[in-house]
Amino acid sequence: MSNTPRVPVCRDSWSSLDTLVTAVRRCRICRDAPQYGRPLDHEPRPIVQVSATARICIAGQAPGIRAHARGLPFADPSGVRLRQWMGIDEEAFYDAARIAILPMGFCFPGLNARGSDLPPRRECALAWRAALFTWLPRLELLLLVGRHAQQWHLRHLSLPSRLIRQSVHETVRGWREIYEADERMSHLVLPHPSWRNSGWLKRNPWFEAEVIPVLREKVHTLLSS
Repeated sequence: MSNTPRVPVCRDSWSSLDTLVTAVRRCRICRDAPQYGRPLDHEPRPIVQVSATARICIAGQAPGIRAHARGLPFADPSGVRLRQWMGIDEEAFYDAARIAILPMGFCFPGLNARGSDLPPRRECALAWRAALFTWLPRLELLLLVGRHAQQWHLRHLSLPSRLIRQSVHETVRGWREIYEADERMSHLVLPHPSWRNSGWLKRNPWFEAEVIPVLREKVHTLLSS
């Protein structure tokens, strides 16, 4: 039998969002009771940024090694590029009252043999994600950064199957239909802002020409109102 905690997903099961976030930050499932693969080989450091008043949520992959060291999401060059895409500075980006940051895995997952980040730990989303989103009633824009976030979130929308692909490229190509699919909350699919994707950005100039202006306008509207 698994030792993974059964985390209540109903909002009423938690006395407050602070209580839930405290539990998230104390989580050691991936090290002490892993369900998928080997235990995490370093001390977990769950990193989340969340507030019940947030109107924008960034759903990324998992913290990188620099974010892990600082305890701060997107504390690396990919964060610089993401803020440029959004058209905001660090002060706005790290304002939890307005922007939530909930990656698919809250801890740095470690490196593979090639020195690249491993995928987000699957235990994390299963244990905590549904519960956290019940405490975010004001969200109007969900930024889905990378394949793992897109696959997890888009399956909850009533989308044609052709819009939910394994390829981030194909998913992002269908960005506008995805963006307009939910009247309650806009979902905007983005490639990961890592420097490793600089070649993709050069080969696909339509992304910065079509998607970035929509992203910046929506972010500006939500942060200004």
